[in-house]
Amino acid sequence: MARIAAHGGGLVILLWLLLVVGGSVSAWFSNDKSQRAKNEQPDSATGTKPDTQDQSCFCHLTGVLDDCFCDIESIDVFNNFKIYPRIQKLTERDYFRYYKVNLKRPCPFWPDDSQCSIKDCQVEPCPESKIPVGIKAGNYNKYSQASNTRSDIEECEHAHELGAINSTLSNQSKEAFEDWARHDDAQDHFCELDDETSPDAQYVDLLLNPERYTGYKGPSAWRVWNSIYEENCFKPRSVYRPLNPLAPSRGDDDGEGFYNWLEGLCLEKRVFYRLISGLHTSINIHLCAQYLMDEGWGKTVWGPNVREFRHRFDPAETKGEGTRRLKNLYFLYLIELRALYKVAPYFERSIVDLYTGSAQEDATTKDLLLQIFNEIKAFPMHFDEKSMFAGHKMEAKTLKEEFRLHFKNISRIMDCVGCNKCRLWGKLQTQGLGTALKILFSEKEIKNLPENSPSKGFQLTRQEVVALMNAFGRLSTSIKELHNFRTLLSDQR
Repeated sequence: MARIAAHGGGLVILLWLLLVVGGSVSAWFSNDKSQRAKNEQPDSATGTKPDTQDQSCFCHLTGVLDDCFCDIESIDVFNNFKIYPRIQKLTERDYFRYYKVNLKRPCPFWPDDSQCSIKDCQVEPCPESKIPVGIKAGNYNKYSQASNTRSDIEECEHAHELGAINSTLSNQSKEAFEDWARHDDAQDHFCELDDETSPDAQYVDLLLNPERYTGYKGPSAWRVWNSIYEENCFKPRSVYRPLNPLAPSRGDDDGEGFYNWLEGLCLEKRVFYRLISGLHTSINIHLCAQYLMDEGWGKTVWGPNVREFRHRFDPAETKGEGTRRLKNLYFLYLIELRALYKVAPYFERSIVDLYTGSAQEDATTKDLLLQIFNEIKAFPMHFDEKSMFAGHKMEAKTLKEEFRLHFKNISRIMDCVGCNKCRLWGKLQTQGLGTALKILFSEKEIKNLPENSPSKGFQLTRQEVVALMNAFGRLSTSIKELHNFRTLLSDQR
């Protein structure tokens, strides 16, 4: 009986082992088959079959983004089919193609590194004769043409600057109040704005000066980004490592380092880093997509450089950080998308015209803009800015001011870029993001603005509007270019 029991117990154990191992093997084969079937499905964004070896830049670029509730695939479809075609048309209109900028402002942080002498670094200014008359009128175009008689302008300016203050106030008191009003407006600004009245400020036709690789690189370019990451991004005081994604590694960085300490920061500080990283990523994608390919026979050819794209975003060449950089681009896209959603009521008022001096041009431009806003309103997964600066009132106010000043400092660093074309697009995209942050975190109410009162509450200058839409257009282009690079990598198999 003991032998039977022993043999019976062994048989039970043997059967149990067969069931467990068999089940595990079966599950393994089932999972492997499922995974292979999944890999053989066409990619939703490209229509091609992914290959993790040939498309390692994209193999983990999927799923829900950190710090928000939106998935990358939804953004791809929304941007590439609904937003990108419209934003391209919008930024080609006269109102958005001419941007006034001062490219001669000195670097406020270190001696000039000398200007880039490469011909592709130069910016072609736009003659005054080419600028539409309505745009040359400056802030005159913020409101409808009908309301812009001289007396109306003076009345609006008086109401905006002096409010209900009695006209018998002394000049000194009026100046003090005006200083206070300017200071109050400045609290909304997240970036350093160029003085459009400066003799050094000039109009630039953005269509004639496209953003692309100019050859500007080396210590001067590295110094700009290093200053942005090392001196202006939030990080624990006890941690030191090269935050610049393009900075040389110290040898002990496994690619996970910055995310390990980033997760220890509060939401606002994580968001700040991800915005800067996303902006950097977007700019690098533009340079990879419009790379100088050939200058032979007197003809310059620009096009996508897959090798350069891999260098900047392949996990194998970036110690695992390439995919995170791309995810930060999507995160930045959501932030600016949310700002446009929030500011839509401002532009929907009939009193706000995109004034160029041509009624037909203005109507077409505003119609395109409102089409974009309608698409944005239908997007179901917007970032919730109310989750930020929502703690203890005084602590939140202090953190918000620190956040604002850090970003404002970064906008000033753009005046240290040695390549004029790089400086142009860096300033425009930084100012566009700064305008988006102003919209998201302004204490002035944007909704329910009086239809016929342009002088009260939230305001945007033409410079801010042009920067806002062009910056978002650049992000939209970056996401579209990712689709193109995915296709190119697939074709190389």
